[in-house]
Amino acid sequence: MSRAKTSLAALAVVLSACATSPDPAEQAEQDYARAVEAAMQPATEEEVAAANRADPLTKANFWAKEHAKDPDNLEKALTFASALRGIGSDERAIEVLSQVLVVHPGDPDLLIALGKALSAKNDIVASARAFEQATRTAPDRAEAWAALGTSLDKLDRHKDAQLAYTQALLLEPTRTSTLTNYGLSLALSGDLNSAEEKLRLAAAQPDADVRVTENLALILGLQGKYDEMAEISSRHAPQGVVEQNAKLLQDMIQPVRSWEALETETPAAKPAVTPVKKTRPKPVTPPAAAEAEDSAPEASSTGLRLRRSGE
Repeated sequence: MSRAKTSLAALAVVLSACATSPDPAEQAEQDYARAVEAAMQPATEEEVAAANRADPLTKANFWAKEHAKDPDNLEKALTFASALRGIGSDERAIEVLSQVLVVHPGDPDLLIALGKALSAKNDIVASARAFEQATRTAPDRAEAWAALGTSLDKLDRHKDAQLAYTQALLLEPTRTSTLTNYGLSLALSGDLNSAEEKLRLAAAQPDADVRVTENLALILGLQGKYDEMAEISSRHAPQGVVEQNAKLLQDMIQPVRSWEALETETPAAKPAVTPVKKTRPKPVTPPAAAEAEDSAPEASSTGLRLRRSGE
């Protein structure tokens, strides 16, 4: 082969190699696009299962990434918000749920989750509004009615709360938490007989826990039914605590005797020494019902108080 032909052949090889080699900038751009596409792929079922078994912070971080991949996805938003609440970040959960609610207006699951997060932040008016909207968009959801009742009770709107509980029980007659909170609402209204009735129904349910029986025992004690109170309390508490609770309630609700009443007694019943100064004892008002869960009658070491069930 002549030198000229050899040179031309070599040049052709070089030009061919140049034509097939990718531009470095273009290659980098393609690699980046592929990496982004891979990163935006939803997690596999195995990855989801592993994340849900992880500690709360790892779980929240995982669902933060999944939510970022598809911010409008309803299921991912709900799971992310639940994970945020699991690490105490209710404010961020409210933000996430509110944003997704714009895309899915009126969704009852979103509204109920939002109402619970708002309630945890003690924004009771806003939580009641969210639950009320959920009852309008999904009137067949007992959970929405029951949660609305709880918020209304916290706003001291006990009669309205009881109407909401009634509607919830029409849909799910044996819902333990609703029966319990209905009973507490009636107690807050001063109707201890009806409160006892609802709490007995709640305590009879298979999933009733110690809070239900504690509430029933307390309502019985407030009515002076100490033997029944002791019998129910003894299922979950030591005998010494049961007796202390009964004595505490007896001391709280027994009638206070006035100085004038003592003066009208027979002379034999009067003190041997006449007091120099007659000091009237301060009257003690018997609690018809606790004003709220945290202010219910309680002993420092007994746990004697009304306990609301979570909805």
